[in-house]
Amino acid sequence: MANKIPATTSNGVGLKRGIVPALDLDDFDDILRLVEATTGVEGVVAYKIGLTSVLQQGLAESVRRIRAVSSLPILYDHQKAGLDIPTMGPKLAALAAQAGVDGLILFPLGGPSSLASFVGASLDSGLLPIVGAELPLADYTISGGGFVADDVLTRVIGLATGLGVNRFVVPANAPARVRVVAQQILSTGKDPALYLPGIGELGGTIQAAFEAAAGARTYAIIGRAIYAAANRAEAANRLAGEALERGQ
Repeated sequence: MANKIPATTSNGVGLKRGIVPALDLDDFDDILRLVEATTGVEGVVAYKIGLTSVLQQGLAESVRRIRAVSSLPILYDHQKAGLDIPTMGPKLAALAAQAGVDGLILFPLGGPSSLASFVGASLDSGLLPIVGAELPLADYTISGGGFVADDVLTRVIGLATGLGVNRFVVPANAPARVRVVAQQILSTGKDPALYLPGIGELGGTIQAAFEAAAGARTYAIIGRAIYAAANRAEAANRLAGEALERGQ
């Protein structure tokens, strides 16, 4: 199934670089103010919603209210979908499609069968799967004191690309990992798009992450650097401008 989400903004079409504001605010009216302030910014290509809005409003109501102020794609991060038994894949995908989201962020750490189920169900439901396996945290993998294998991301990507996935979440604060992943996907002949969280307080920069992802479409997922700014429109303009500049 062809991807139904172009990387678009109200001021441009087909952007290969940009930012995705993460709507991780406690007050939904404040979420709407953030969307209103940034939806017309060139380089804002989508919005990411997660538990803070969905547990308050429900998924369908969250989407309905955001759509009232913006036509940009909405990506749903289920914190993190995919770490579940395979039979839950079709259920989540059906509910997400019914609610009207455009894409699902999936962390299929449940194993290959869960990965296949969640990805396949997303595609069957007309949703765009965006697959990750690693958070931008120093103690996430075993080498950093965490619980997850160091090569988890490359293993997941190897399986996911075989299922038709070409969009992945990669920590922006690990440029070396970004470079490996970009080259891994490019070597398959696919046109990769990387969604890069970890900009700002977690240590990542747009410049370093985007340069490491040379050859791939790149979109920075940004939360606090925008929503905690005194002037959110100005912050979004600055960060989106930096992202677009990296594509020159």
